[in-house]
Amino acid sequence: MLKTGFIGAGTTGTALAVRLSEKGWPMVGVSSRSLSSAQKLASRLSNCQAYHTAQELADVAEMIFITTPDDVIAQVCSEVHWHKGQSVLHCSGAHSVDILEPAKRLGAAVGSFHPLQTFADVDQAIANLPGSTFAVEAEGPLLSTLKELTHLLNGNWVKLGSGDKVLYHAAAVFACNYLVTLVKLALDLWKDFGVSSEEATRALLPLLRGTLNNIENVGLPNCLTGPVARGDLGTIERHLRALDARNPSLLTTYKELGLQTVPIALAKGKVNEQKAEEMKALLSFQRKQTKKTYI
Repeated sequence: MLKTGFIGAGTTGTALAVRLSEKGWPMVGVSSRSLSSAQKLASRLSNCQAYHTAQELADVAEMIFITTPDDVIAQVCSEVHWHKGQSVLHCSGAHSVDILEPAKRLGAAVGSFHPLQTFADVDQAIANLPGSTFAVEAEGPLLSTLKELTHLLNGNWVKLGSGDKVLYHAAAVFACNYLVTLVKLALDLWKDFGVSSEEATRALLPLLRGTLNNIENVGLPNCLTGPVARGDLGTIERHLRALDARNPSLLTTYKELGLQTVPIALAKGKVNEQKAEEMKALLSFQRKQTKKTYI
């Protein structure tokens, strides 16, 4: 096991350090822009010390995670004098290992270790981390070490190349961040019939959980339900009219999502090609300026 340190004591760094320390992985130090933040994290780890600077930490650790905000990873990496035999990693989902080039030039092995998980706060991050999938970018012995870390965290790993990271991260945004956006849009609609966001959230959570259960247990495309899955043109048209009257910009979002859903419905096999084309035509309508009709 490599003596490990963290530059950055935020949510991701804290979750990784705490969980790995619980599994007996040696944590030797933490540094952060704020010494108090470094001390707070170090106090949660066994035999771990807080350091004033990133260089002080790098001088005592064999494997160093740079868990700062993405925009300063490259700067931090360039300011430390690394040496051969060290391993330097970042945990960004969008950046490749290319931003660690200064460490590589000095002889260090470089890699990326990104937990595919949502971290709303520190406690949730620590709770959510085990069982996650980790996107790893590394070669040789370091790749083997990162696979070992995923095993300790009861997780899975997927190996990415430097050209894969942006689309990988965009996929995570669709699955996680934009799910939040979709729920917010749903909550706003419930306000129109007098239900608070809190009440609407309680009502919609079983539906969300049921959807996730279906995705896990039935899988795509068979987990798809609803009017597009059924080819229910009448219901879709009523939705379009109601949304157009309430908020045309929301109508645009509904139409685009519907168009993306039609191929899933077709793959499920409950609608035929003709019905799919009819839905596409309806969802691609142009609104006439003089009438509330759709062509």
